[in-house]
This record gives sequence, structure tokens and C-alpha cells, in this order.
Amino acid sequence: MLKILVNGEPLDTSAKTLGDLCIALGYGDAKIATALNGVFVAAAVRSATALSDGDKVEVVAPRQGG
Repeated sequence: MLKILVNGEPLDTSAKTLGDLCIALGYGDAKIATALNGVFVAAAVRSATALSDGDKVEVVAPRQGG
């Protein structure tokens, strides 16, 4: 079990990659932007981007409205 931060909130996860984490968080195929430890991670490489204990993940999803 990894201890990471997601959008500033602590999270224990068994996800091995950023792609697995996005699925576990319910984003699935949603259009989102992700960063790992302050570095943008493109959707195409999320499934190959390994997570480590203490990582800081940011997930930004577009919102509708004004």
C-alpha cells in the first residue's frame, strides 16, 4: 500500500501506476490533466508512469458553467 497525496489530500492506494490511480479514483476515460510531483504527465504515458510512496499527484478535471 502506497501513501501518496492526491490534490493535497493523503491517500492510501494499491495503484502501481498513475493510470491505475486515475481509474481507481473514478476518472476512467474522462478528459483530465495530471501531474506527478509537479511535472505534467500526458494521458498517453499515465499507464507507464509508476507511483512511489510519498508521491504528490494533481488531477484537474474541466468543469462546466460560468
